[in-house]
Amino acid sequence: MHAATMLLYPRGVLRDRNLVPLSHQHQHALALCVRLDRAMQAGELDLEAWQGEIQQIFEQEIDVHFAAEESALFPAAERFPELKTLVAELIVEHASLRELFAEATARSLQQEHLLRFIETLSHHIRKEERQLFEGLQKVMTSEDLAALGKALSQALSGAIKTCGIPNPATRLRAKK
Repeated sequence: MHAATMLLYPRGVLRDRNLVPLSHQHQHALALCVRLDRAMQAGELDLEAWQGEIQQIFEQEIDVHFAAEESALFPAAERFPELKTLVAELIVEHASLRELFAEATARSLQQEHLLRFIETLSHHIRKEERQLFEGLQKVMTSEDLAALGKALSQALSGAIKTCGIPNPATRLRAKK
């Protein structure tokens, strides 16, 4: 099983409700990674269609998601010395991921870079969920988390709240 298909949360961990909207978006992005990985393994890859879907999820959700993290989540986390280095790493990863999303948007993301895309995005999500979110839940008070949740809600208001339907060329097919 590819790393992208691993469980998002460690067993038994509860996510603070103020971080749940980000976690839901993480699940959507991981689902894209899983579907893309399966298509690659099956040898059924319409590169143009997949780049279109990657562009769509970036424009509808991930761009706003990154902006919310950078404007609300990361500044809140940087207040805690034990999270500063992690936040700096996540900011660098955002830049790297934006480059990969831009390549897909320009339809220049080569097939051999798709695995790097999957691995980079899924690793980034797991790092946020398992290190940043867990760290915040340990160091922030409930009042701090509630204030963060309010700021995130406002920052995420521009994200499209409907579930995108995959292009027929990117839908997973049942094994025959």
